[in-house]
Amino acid sequence: MRRVTPIWAGLATMTAAVVSLGFVATGASASTGNSPSRPLPYPVFAPYFETYDTSAGSLATQSAQSGAKFLSLAFLQTATPGSCVADWDGDPTQPISAASFGSDIAAIQAHGGNVIPSFGGYSADTTGTEIADSCTSVPAIAGVFESLITTYHVSRIDLDIEADSVNNAAAINRRNEAIAETEAWAAAHHQHIQFDYTLPTFPTGLPSAELAVLQNAVADGATISTVNLLTFDYFFGTQQDMLADTETAAAGLFSQLQTLYPDATAKQLWHMIGVTEMPGIDDFGAPETFSTADATSLLRWAEHQGIGLLSFWALQRDNGGCPGTKGAGSCSGLVQPAWYFSHTFEPFTSS
Repeated sequence: MRRVTPIWAGLATMTAAVVSLGFVATGASASTGNSPSRPLPYPVFAPYFETYDTSAGSLATQSAQSGAKFLSLAFLQTATPGSCVADWDGDPTQPISAASFGSDIAAIQAHGGNVIPSFGGYSADTTGTEIADSCTSVPAIAGVFESLITTYHVSRIDLDIEADSVNNAAAINRRNEAIAETEAWAAAHHQHIQFDYTLPTFPTGLPSAELAVLQNAVADGATISTVNLLTFDYFFGTQQDMLADTETAAAGLFSQLQTLYPDATAKQLWHMIGVTEMPGIDDFGAPETFSTADATSLLRWAEHQGIGLLSFWALQRDNGGCPGTKGAGSCSGLVQPAWYFSHTFEPFTSS
């Protein structure tokens, strides 16, 4: 799971032109050879895929079965603290190479989709193995980002920063400097790349530590295309309306982004916002349940509001195999048809 403890455990003004927000046109397509991949569509539905669990099928197989053409791949991290080498799930036998998910990613791209490699997650963020927590060399971190672009022809990289990582000021600065360095490299090499931050949230918007991550990005000249809110696992101990919490969290983030990017229009700021749900019963339990009815309502809200990203944790959970179970990795805990949430959200892409 992505976070199993409360988020409480664990903006400078933008002076550049609004274009630095990283807005792009729609039209993703498969890449071939060494050519750069195309930008992701706007908006885009990109649920997370647990790369450590292929028991129900490969990445390409589950993408085809679910209908989710764009997937966020969780997670990349170092094998040990202090390392500057990132592997899938911190496993040195699964490096960033064509041999690791390369054929699956190519198959997804051949059908018009793509993947978003994701760094961090709760496990890495609490063990010093998130890439910027682990590695003290900004050029080395940027080199890891660049290797993803050239190896898999991806056009977006996700940085899931939670728990201990949101309080590691030195690592936050290294990460944002590496983002800026990678963006400069991409421009010089005619590559297209975007970076997004996935961050824990309150129902009222980002807590101060998470907001500071974005403040530092602005200060370092790092372009962040999307701020993706983890709209689940609040651990308040009370019954939550998960749909209402998502809407108020996004509204709170919108206000925070207005301060960060005062030259941006309202439409552009909503474009920057993403939300990630946990379908069914989340890690806290039944009082935090995102229902099938919530899914259809969220889709209507997301389309009306004009947010840029809709996601959920995780594709392997999108089935009704364990009714009543909280926080399961391979099922939602709801009585539901297989791929209900994927089928509900898929029309969001380029809607």
